[in-house]
Amino acid sequence: MNTVTIEGDQLIVRPGGLDRLWSFRRRIDTPLRAVRGATADTGVRREPKGRRGPGLRVPGKYAGTFRAGGETTFWNVSDPVDNVVIELDGTAGFDRLVLTVADPQAVERAVNAAI
Repeated sequence: MNTVTIEGDQLIVRPGGLDRLWSFRRRIDTPLRAVRGATADTGVRREPKGRRGPGLRVPGKYAGTFRAGGETTFWNVSDPVDNVVIELDGTAGFDRLVLTVADPQAVERAVNAAI
């Protein structure tokens, strides 16, 4: 599970528990100017992930950096439904963040209101 917060002009993602180990990330800081928008997405987990590196890919759990179709995505997903996709412009190292969160609709509203 991830925690997504807005602090000043930064979007901050903090993977929780062992997700920090599996995803090789303690946190991701992204300037709000690099955020295009957020969407609560119940079907994103079925999307192709691409090449993993570094990270974890086991049935039901994806954590880390994945590359597909010229796009770099940070995945930290373990729930089939409670996921949010945050679209980025690529300047901060990722094109998308795909995250399991406690309340995807609340994260979607907060991120979209901040940008």
